[in-house]
Amino acid sequence: MTMIKSAIPELTKQFNEEGYLLLKGVLPADKVTRLNDAIDGILAGEPESLSYNVYNSIDRHEEIASLIDEPSVLPLIIQLLGYNIQLHISHLTVRKPNPEDVRTTTSSFINWHQDGPHPQFPTIDGITSTYYIKVCYILSDMSEPNRGNTKIIPRSHNCVYQPDSQNVRDKLPEEIQICGEPGDVFIFPQNLWHAGAPNHSDHTRRQLFLGYSPIWMRPIDYKTASERLLKDASPIRKQLLGLISDNPFNYYVPDDSMVPLKKLSLE
Repeated sequence: MTMIKSAIPELTKQFNEEGYLLLKGVLPADKVTRLNDAIDGILAGEPESLSYNVYNSIDRHEEIASLIDEPSVLPLIIQLLGYNIQLHISHLTVRKPNPEDVRTTTSSFINWHQDGPHPQFPTIDGITSTYYIKVCYILSDMSEPNRGNTKIIPRSHNCVYQPDSQNVRDKLPEEIQICGEPGDVFIFPQNLWHAGAPNHSDHTRRQLFLGYSPIWMRPIDYKTASERLLKDASPIRKQLLGLISDNPFNYYVPDDSMVPLKKLSLE
């Protein structure tokens, strides 16, 4: 955690230039184990499938909810996006080995895209600004390619770019696959071109995405956070769950007392 905090200026520069960060060994092994145990319990209640997409996953288990304000990552997100932010999405993806490319109802792959609404965010000279940032916690061995890894096009967030093919199975000359070990963290903005490759290996992919956006945007997971999530929540977690004021105007212009994350800002 100290290492990441001390490197925030350098990481910010790298993120702005390359459009992504891969941080090694962010979560300790015991935390990864507890998260995987929680995921086992969630999947036990789901229909059997080769592929799972579980949205609003923070409301499914406290261990996952604990990542909302993960102290090793949050100061960096504040530096990248500002302090008037909230949790935008929490999305668990599991891809079991699928060498035969069997189609599933829960999307066993995702073609090349930028995240965002339809129609997409407005552009200026063909370039979309960063509206939200995703933190991907890698929870299985993704140290080799072709294990259902996330593919990205570095630097595609700040230039006019259109892939030659949107089919994730077609290898693009600019693409790289994000390879990491359990406990590593991958961070990228919504405007980076990326894709979720099929899993043709004998390893199961487990990745947990938590996205952050300005608090004036609508979150994807819920209209308002559940009472269970808000109960006993710290002021910082309440802000990240979108609870800062009864007056919607304050989502745009908050008083300092409404945004405790400002205390973690480097500015």
